[in-house]
Amino acid sequence: APVYSRPVSQSFGHPFGFRPSARLLATRLAAPTSQLRTMATITDGVEFDTIAREWRCKWSGDNDKKSLAEAQKLVNSVLADVKKVDGVKGVQRVVCGGCLDFKLITSLESDKFGAWEEAKFAPEEEFLEKLKAIDGITTVETQTYTLMPM
Repeated sequence: APVYSRPVSQSFGHPFGFRPSARLLATRLAAPTSQLRTMATITDGVEFDTIAREWRCKWSGDNDKKSLAEAQKLVNSVLADVKKVDGVKGVQRVVCGGCLDFKLITSLESDKFGAWEEAKFAPEEEFLEKLKAIDGITTVETQTYTLMPM
């Protein structure tokens, strides 16, 4: 099951096994309330404040990379809706011409991620079905992971 962040006041009670990190405590003591960052801890030294959902596939170089162009058109058709999801911090596209990867990564504040998950990552289902229908697109997958600047 995914791990979600809780407000600092709840983190001290360890409701989900989260423990406030030294970094979080220092931030809590030094920063004004408006600048607090709530982070979850997976294990000692592994904190995060962002959860990302990745939609990915392989594209083909055939037909002048038509599958890549079609995948990008599909992204363009849903991008505004994805950016409107509550808590979105950013949307990134990754394309690798060597291994033919195409990825769309949507990152959210960790405490907002659960609501998007409950909504089945809309518009994910429709997007993935349309992506699978593009000639030359294979290996359509999703993945959820945490992000943290270092």
